[in-house]
Parts: sequence; structure tokens; C-alpha cells
Amino acid sequence: MTPEWSVADAVVRWQRKHGRSALPWQDTRDPYRVWLSEIMLQQTQVATVLGYYARFLDRFPDVHALAAASEDAVLALWSGLGYYSRARNLHKAARTVAAQRGGVFPSTAAGLAQLPGVGRSTAAAIAAFCYGERVPILDANVRRVLARFFAFEQDLARAASERALWERASELVPKSARDMPAYTQGLMDLGASLCTPRRPSCLLCPLESACAARRSGEVERFPIRSRTVLRKQETWWLSVLRDGAGRTWLHRRPAPGIWAGLYCTPVFGDEAALLAHATRLGASSFEALAPVRHALTHRELVLRPVRALLPEVVPFSETQGAWFRAKELPAVGLPAPLRSLLLSGV
Repeated sequence: MTPEWSVADAVVRWQRKHGRSALPWQDTRDPYRVWLSEIMLQQTQVATVLGYYARFLDRFPDVHALAAASEDAVLALWSGLGYYSRARNLHKAARTVAAQRGGVFPSTAAGLAQLPGVGRSTAAAIAAFCYGERVPILDANVRRVLARFFAFEQDLARAASERALWERASELVPKSARDMPAYTQGLMDLGASLCTPRRPSCLLCPLESACAARRSGEVERFPIRSRTVLRKQETWWLSVLRDGAGRTWLHRRPAPGIWAGLYCTPVFGDEAALLAHATRLGASSFEALAPVRHALTHRELVLRPVRALLPEVVPFSETQGAWFRAKELPAVGLPAPLRSLLLSGV
């Protein structure tokens, strides 16, 4: 290292030469487009987001268009991205910006963090990309990069430790606002491409010579986090009710909970309860469909759909849900596994 060497300079130089530069949200400083991409990228890989991002902009080209949309329209377009609270908060934030700020986003990280669904790191990323604000980010990838760079020994499952790492991250930001977009993107790119959870490519990293974890020979020990996510397995029996007109009965999932606000078939804890319910409604035949496994953050669902045919229309209350024709299903907010099931024509 030379006396002039700094983390910020090294990251900026590396990003401009080796980092990602062709992503569709990188050619703009429009806060609407950057905000949309940052929300979609929370806990989701870039390759998955690309298609959704383009479809969202085609349907909702600006914050006013998104604010004017129904929640159903937003959830339908989000279907398959998962973590649906992001979509609901996206919609709420758009309405806040449109109604209270005339469509103008806050220009500081502190202001952006007041919007629904925008946490500290997301707000900082938007502020850095759009306004050059000198604020650090600390998403999962960047947390790993910096925890290794500092050989950060504190347990990041503790809030106090997280705050301490934020303070260390603040010390590294570039002196020039002009470098903030490249620096912020560079840290993200390092975490995504080189400083990976397993078998990181240390020899290619611009921070290798100053990385404390690299010097210790225990790179993969960092970041330290004591809590582990234990997935609980649950079996859900899905009653795929079809009436005499070939329509499918769906109702909204309650909030809070899994798939809150999305449309779903009736769910039961066991097969006997499903069959009893469908029989009371007059179902004349049943067919067990192939089970589907669906992994969530804290749960693994085993979905066991059963198609139940009703001889005629059953007059359910509208407050419970509604009947949907096959052609209407693509526009309905459905969980990804149920969307695949119903749109396959079962």
C-alpha cells in the first residue's frame, strides 16, 4: 500500500474497471427508478429482478402511476418475487410521495428512511446513487465485505454490534460526493462477485492487501453471527374449488401472516378438514394433485392441492373471496407456487 491508498479509492477504481455497469437502473439518477430497483433487490438476486424491473416500469413508469394503481395490480405484477410486504410497502411509499410530496422523493438518506419499507441501508444507497450523499450502506453483501476487512469480532446478531459496524463503515466513505455512486456500487459488486460467503476470491479483491481477515487466514469465519434461521416444516392442504362454470374460488390471506393480502385457495391443516369443507359445499369429486415444496425464510411449506369439483355455482359471501375465470388469474396477486399451479390449467 502507498501512503495515499484508501479503501474508498481502491473500491472506486476497481468498480470502474471491473464492476457491474450495464444494469438498467445504473444509467439514471431518477430516484423513482433507483428506489424501485433497491426495493426489488432486497433479498433477491439481480438476475431475478431484471425482468420484474422492466415489467414494473412498463406498467408504472413513474411514482404517480404506481400510486394510482390498486394493491391487487401491484401484487399481481410482484407475484414470484416473494417477500410480499415489500410490494405492499412499495405501494404505500408511492402513495405517500405522490400525495404528500407532489411526486418528489426526499433528497437525503434520513428523509428517504421515513418512507414505508425503506430501511437505513436502502435509503443510503438511493441517496448515494441519486444525490451523491456521503453515507455508508450495510446490506448483507456489504456487511460481509466490511466484517472481513476489519476482522470484526463482534456478534452481528446484537444490535450494539451492528451499530459499531455502521460507525466503522462511516469512516470509509469517499471524501468526494462524485465518487459515492461508484463506491456504493463497488462494495455491492465485491460482495456479490468476489467476497462471497464460501471460497471468496481474495487474490482478485482490491482490498486484499489491507484485509484483516485475509491476514488472519480465517476469512470464512467472518461475519460472526450467532443466530441461525431454523426452518419449520408445515403441510398445507389447498382446496382448489372449481364450480360448474370452470371458475376457481380464491380469497385473500389474512394479515399479518404468510402471503398476507394475496389471493389463495382455502387452506386446511389436514386432508380430512379439506374434504369435509368441500363436501359441505356440495363437491362431487376430488383429485389429489402433485405436492409442491416451497421454501420461505423461516418455514418450508409442503403444499398438497386437492381439486374439488362443484356441480354448480355456490353463493359464497363476497367478503370471503370471489370466483375467478382462468383468463382473470394472471392479473390477480397470487403466491408464486399457487400461480404456477393455477396457470398450468389444473
